[in-house]
Amino acid sequence: MAKISKTLVDETRKKEILDAALYCFLQFGYSKTSMDDIAKKAGLSRPLLYLKFKNKEDLFESIFDYTLEDCYIEADKVLKKKLPPKEKLFHICESILIEPWSKIEGHPRTDEFYEACSKLSPASIDKYERQIKKYALAVLGDKDTAETFYLSLEGLSADLPKLNILKKRVRILVDRFVS
Repeated sequence: MAKISKTLVDETRKKEILDAALYCFLQFGYSKTSMDDIAKKAGLSRPLLYLKFKNKEDLFESIFDYTLEDCYIEADKVLKKKLPPKEKLFHICESILIEPWSKIEGHPRTDEFYEACSKLSPASIDKYERQIKKYALAVLGDKDTAETFYLSLEGLSADLPKLNILKKRVRILVDRFVS
Protein backbone atom coordinates (compact mmCIF):
# COMPACT_ATOMS: atom_id res chain seq x y z
CA MET A 1 0.00 0.00 0.00
CA ALA A 2 2.81 2.43 0.87
CA LYS A 3 4.43 1.78 -2.52
CA ILE A 4 1.20 2.57 -4.34
CA SER A 5 0.80 5.77 -2.36
CA LYS A 6 4.39 6.83 -3.10
CA THR A 7 3.89 6.10 -6.80
CA LEU A 8 0.67 8.09 -6.82
CA VAL A 9 2.35 10.98 -5.01
CA ASP A 10 5.27 10.88 -7.47
CA GLU A 11 2.91 10.90 -10.46
CA THR A 12 0.87 13.72 -8.98
CA ARG A 13 4.02 15.73 -8.28
CA LYS A 14 5.31 15.10 -11.81
CA LYS A 15 2.00 16.29 -13.28
CA GLU A 16 2.17 19.45 -11.13
CA ILE A 17 5.70 20.13 -12.36
CA LEU A 18 4.75 19.58 -16.00
CA ASP A 19 1.71 21.84 -15.66
CA ALA A 20 3.87 24.53 -14.03
CA ALA A 21 6.51 24.20 -16.74
CA LEU A 22 3.93 24.41 -19.53
CA TYR A 23 2.51 27.55 -17.95
CA CYS A 24 5.96 29.15 -17.67
CA PHE A 25 7.00 28.25 -21.22
CA LEU A 26 3.75 29.60 -22.65
CA GLN A 27 3.92 32.80 -20.57
CA PHE A 28 7.62 33.65 -20.78
CA GLY A 29 9.01 31.54 -23.61
CA TYR A 30 11.46 28.71 -23.53
CA SER A 31 14.60 30.85 -23.52
CA LYS A 32 13.44 33.12 -20.69
CA THR A 33 12.07 30.39 -18.45
CA SER A 34 14.46 29.06 -15.84
CA MET A 35 14.28 25.91 -13.78
CA ASP A 36 13.92 28.22 -10.79
CA ASP A 37 10.79 29.79 -12.36
CA ILE A 38 9.29 26.34 -12.85
CA ALA A 39 10.19 25.22 -9.33
CA LYS A 40 8.54 28.32 -7.85
CA LYS A 41 5.40 27.86 -9.95
CA ALA A 42 5.23 24.18 -8.92
CA GLY A 43 5.79 25.07 -5.27
CA LEU A 44 8.96 23.08 -4.75
CA SER A 45 12.69 23.61 -4.46
CA ARG A 46 15.00 23.68 -7.46
CA PRO A 47 17.03 20.69 -6.16
CA LEU A 48 13.81 18.64 -5.96
CA LEU A 49 12.98 19.66 -9.52
CA TYR A 50 16.39 18.38 -10.64
CA LEU A 51 15.65 15.05 -8.98
CA LYS A 52 12.69 14.66 -11.35
CA PHE A 53 14.22 16.19 -14.52
CA LYS A 54 17.90 16.41 -15.42
CA ASN A 55 17.60 19.80 -17.19
CA LYS A 56 15.26 22.21 -18.94
CA GLU A 57 15.45 20.30 -22.23
CA ASP A 58 14.47 17.04 -20.50
CA LEU A 59 11.56 18.82 -18.84
CA PHE A 60 10.44 20.40 -22.11
CA GLU A 61 10.45 17.07 -23.92
CA SER A 62 8.49 15.53 -21.06
CA ILE A 63 5.84 18.24 -21.47
CA PHE A 64 5.39 17.34 -25.12
CA ASP A 65 5.00 13.65 -24.30
CA TYR A 66 2.75 14.39 -21.30
CA THR A 67 0.50 16.62 -23.39
CA LEU A 68 0.06 13.97 -26.07
CA GLU A 69 -0.01 10.68 -24.14
CA ASP A 70 -3.72 10.88 -23.25
CA CYS A 71 -4.43 12.03 -26.79
CA TYR A 72 -3.01 8.81 -28.22
CA ILE A 73 -5.09 6.76 -25.80
CA GLU A 74 -8.22 8.64 -26.82
CA ALA A 75 -7.40 8.34 -30.55
CA ASP A 76 -6.91 4.58 -30.13
CA LYS A 77 -10.39 4.40 -28.58
CA VAL A 78 -11.89 6.39 -31.47
CA LEU A 79 -10.15 4.12 -33.98
CA LYS A 80 -11.94 1.11 -32.48
CA LYS A 81 -15.39 2.72 -32.62
CA LYS A 82 -17.85 1.93 -35.35
CA LEU A 83 -18.10 5.36 -36.96
CA PRO A 84 -18.24 6.52 -40.57
CA PRO A 85 -14.67 7.15 -41.82
CA LYS A 86 -15.11 10.96 -41.94
CA GLU A 87 -16.29 11.13 -38.36
CA LYS A 88 -13.65 8.70 -37.19
CA LEU A 89 -10.82 10.68 -38.80
CA PHE A 90 -12.19 13.99 -37.55
CA HIS A 91 -12.51 12.70 -33.97
CA ILE A 92 -8.99 11.32 -34.14
CA CYS A 93 -7.78 14.75 -35.28
CA GLU A 94 -9.69 16.31 -32.41
CA SER A 95 -7.82 14.03 -30.02
CA ILE A 96 -4.32 14.44 -31.41
CA LEU A 97 -4.34 18.01 -32.73
CA ILE A 98 -7.29 20.12 -31.63
CA GLU A 99 -7.32 19.10 -27.95
CA PRO A 100 -3.57 19.66 -27.44
CA TRP A 101 -3.84 22.92 -29.41
CA SER A 102 -6.51 24.12 -26.97
CA LYS A 103 -3.90 23.90 -24.19
CA ILE A 104 -1.33 26.12 -25.93
CA GLU A 105 -3.28 28.46 -28.20
CA GLY A 106 -3.68 32.09 -27.22
CA HIS A 107 -0.84 32.40 -24.71
CA PRO A 108 1.82 35.13 -24.93
CA ARG A 109 4.56 32.75 -26.14
CA THR A 110 2.60 30.14 -28.08
CA ASP A 111 4.68 30.91 -31.16
CA GLU A 112 7.97 30.24 -29.36
CA PHE A 113 6.57 27.09 -27.72
CA TYR A 114 5.36 25.77 -31.07
CA GLU A 115 8.75 26.41 -32.66
CA ALA A 116 10.68 24.95 -29.72
CA CYS A 117 8.68 21.71 -29.91
CA SER A 118 10.10 20.86 -33.31
CA LYS A 119 13.66 21.73 -32.30
CA LEU A 120 13.83 20.35 -28.78
CA SER A 121 11.68 17.24 -29.00
CA PRO A 122 12.72 15.36 -32.16
CA ALA A 123 11.97 11.92 -30.68
CA SER A 124 8.55 13.09 -29.54
CA ILE A 125 7.88 14.71 -32.91
CA ASP A 126 8.82 11.44 -34.64
CA LYS A 127 6.43 9.52 -32.40
CA TYR A 128 3.67 12.08 -33.08
CA GLU A 129 4.23 11.75 -36.83
CA ARG A 130 4.15 7.93 -36.68
CA GLN A 131 0.95 7.98 -34.62
CA ILE A 132 -0.89 10.34 -36.96
CA LYS A 133 0.20 8.35 -39.99
CA LYS A 134 -0.92 5.12 -38.27
CA TYR A 135 -4.37 6.57 -37.57
CA ALA A 136 -4.68 8.07 -41.05
CA LEU A 137 -3.64 4.78 -42.65
CA ALA A 138 -6.20 2.88 -40.59
CA VAL A 139 -8.98 5.17 -41.80
CA LEU A 140 -7.80 6.08 -45.28
CA GLY A 141 -6.34 2.67 -46.17
CA ASP A 142 -3.41 3.89 -48.26
CA LYS A 143 0.11 4.73 -47.11
CA ASP A 144 0.69 7.57 -49.60
CA THR A 145 -2.67 9.13 -48.79
CA ALA A 146 -1.95 8.83 -45.05
CA GLU A 147 1.43 10.54 -45.56
CA THR A 148 -0.17 13.35 -47.55
CA PHE A 149 -2.89 13.73 -44.93
CA TYR A 150 -0.28 14.01 -42.18
CA LEU A 151 1.67 16.69 -44.07
CA SER A 152 -1.53 18.60 -44.79
CA LEU A 153 -2.65 18.36 -41.18
CA GLU A 154 0.70 19.72 -39.99
CA GLY A 155 0.28 22.77 -42.20
CA LEU A 156 -3.06 23.70 -40.65
CA SER A 157 -1.49 25.09 -37.48
CA ALA A 158 1.57 26.75 -39.05
CA ASP A 159 0.10 30.25 -38.71
CA LEU A 160 -0.96 29.61 -35.07
CA PRO A 161 -4.71 29.94 -35.68
CA LYS A 162 -7.42 30.37 -33.10
CA LEU A 163 -8.95 27.11 -31.94
CA ASN A 164 -12.22 27.56 -33.84
CA ILE A 165 -10.31 28.26 -37.08
CA LEU A 166 -8.15 25.17 -36.60
CA LYS A 167 -11.23 23.04 -36.01
CA LYS A 168 -12.85 24.40 -39.18
CA ARG A 169 -9.67 23.70 -41.17
CA VAL A 170 -9.48 20.14 -39.88
CA ARG A 171 -13.11 19.55 -40.86
CA ILE A 172 -12.42 20.82 -44.40
CA LEU A 173 -9.28 18.68 -44.69
CA VAL A 174 -11.05 15.54 -43.50
CA ASP A 175 -13.95 16.21 -45.89
CA ARG A 176 -11.48 16.45 -48.79
CA PHE A 177 -9.61 13.26 -47.90
CA VAL A 178 -12.54 11.00 -47.05
CA SER A 179 -15.19 10.50 -49.68
